[in-house]
Amino acid sequence: MTYSADLNSTNKQSNAARWSFKLALLGVVLLVLAVIGHRLGIMDFRIAMFGIVGGAALGLVAVFAGVIGIIVTRKEKISGKPFAWIGLMLGLLVTSPVFMTIYGASNVPPIHDISTDLQDPPEFVAILALRTAKHNSLDRDAPTNLTTLQQDAYPDLAPLLINKEPRQVFEEALALVETLGWEVVATSAEEGRIETTATTLIMGFKDDVVIRVRDQAGQSIVDMRSVSRVGKSDLGANAKRIELFLSELQG
Repeated sequence: MTYSADLNSTNKQSNAARWSFKLALLGVVLLVLAVIGHRLGIMDFRIAMFGIVGGAALGLVAVFAGVIGIIVTRKEKISGKPFAWIGLMLGLLVTSPVFMTIYGASNVPPIHDISTDLQDPPEFVAILALRTAKHNSLDRDAPTNLTTLQQDAYPDLAPLLINKEPRQVFEEALALVETLGWEVVATSAEEGRIETTATTLIMGFKDDVVIRVRDQAGQSIVDMRSVSRVGKSDLGANAKRIELFLSELQG
């Protein structure tokens, strides 16, 4: 009788463990499809975001189900523990980057147009033809307190003064753009303007960047503006891009 009871116990499998594995797997598939669909241009930004959030939600449920499954398999001595652990790990793999991104967004203002010169932002010329009505506006009129929000969030973001003549700085800036792998859209050495597009690694989001190099008493004053094509908030990406670029250029 004891042997028979132990055998039945071993054959019995935790439902929570099974569901943890299934939900985590579904979450991974949904997340991957959203990323690939957006990168290939066959899925709208909003639909892709819905898929990512949905995948993360499934992953979160899988994490809880996995924890329950592990506890149940130990307590009742039934099978399914590997499924519970796999579901738990996959669930964390799906949810962690999404919730970290959400947390990061809570620490920055919901803006996507960042400029080192708030009074006279560098203007886009050639890139205007690449942006459509579906993309964010370049008018800097929304939100109405954009300037204040940027100043409060990034008080140290400012033009860069370099003790070199503008032509040299322009060439160095262009070389740095190419080194970073940004797509050069247009250049004008006479106007000291470089227009380029940076593409994010995972989702393939495109942010347009314009670099302006002007003479200031024999030195060069460098301004940058970085604008996301989609999304209300850039999660701090544009300011970070400008800070890193100017730091590299100065170095």
